[in-house]
Amino acid sequence: MTIDLDLLIKAYASGIFPMADARDDPETFWVEPKSRAVIPLDNFRMSRSLRKTIRSDRFRVTADTDFPQVIAICAAQAGDRKDTWINAEIEEAFNQLHLLGYAHSIECWLPDEESGQDILVGGLYGLAIGGAFCGESMFSRARDASKVALAWLVARLKVGGFPLLDCQFMTDHLASLGAIEISQQAYLEELTRVRGYVSSSLSPIRSPIRSSGAGAGLAAGAEGAADAPASVSFGALDALLAGLDEDVRGAVGFAESSGGSSSPGKLIAQLLTQTS
Repeated sequence: MTIDLDLLIKAYASGIFPMADARDDPETFWVEPKSRAVIPLDNFRMSRSLRKTIRSDRFRVTADTDFPQVIAICAAQAGDRKDTWINAEIEEAFNQLHLLGYAHSIECWLPDEESGQDILVGGLYGLAIGGAFCGESMFSRARDASKVALAWLVARLKVGGFPLLDCQFMTDHLASLGAIEISQQAYLEELTRVRGYVSSSLSPIRSPIRSSGAGAGLAAGAEGAADAPASVSFGALDALLAGLDEDVRGAVGFAESSGGSSSPGKLIAQLLTQTS
């Protein structure tokens, strides 16, 4: 049995999400917490060591490369958790939402000396609802892997024009990275404001360092429409990474260290240190 996908999307658009009591529990229930953890995208905290790790490109970071494996690992038992809230019903529903373009993953890879291939050592997944990204779960099998995945997600959302990153429940780990707790009412007000944003692969790349007026980030949903909805793109960062040349770096204020060479990690670190 699978959760009705239309119902699932409507639930997230109303500030409600599914959980199960255990991995093998067939029953799924709906949660509307009294408070929410969110990460203001200009408030992501990078420690000196995390910034160094990101800039070093120690991990190869991808998006939507292996969503099924990411959610399967998040759902599985591990040494630091004996059970999870992701049952088979939730896992299957999110795999379907991924195929439909609603659910996304970030993956961190490291080379395996024995096989000579990269292995998945960290990642996260979540659901995009208009201009909100609802983070669901993340995992780490190597030091700082989940932090790096979250950093890349924040950079991706900034470049793609997403105003809201929901993390559901506050943890010490999230708080150390800049998460704050707000009331459910405040969350619903923000969600209502951004859930009508239109997802578009043609969204213009946003400059996280360019200060702009009230109309910033608006893209015409209909030609000449003054009240067109804002447009967001989960894939805008990919275009930026694919064009690490002087023109693109200049467009986003990318400043390289003296004598350094361009790299994905340096770009991500630079994006995360700039404010809108």
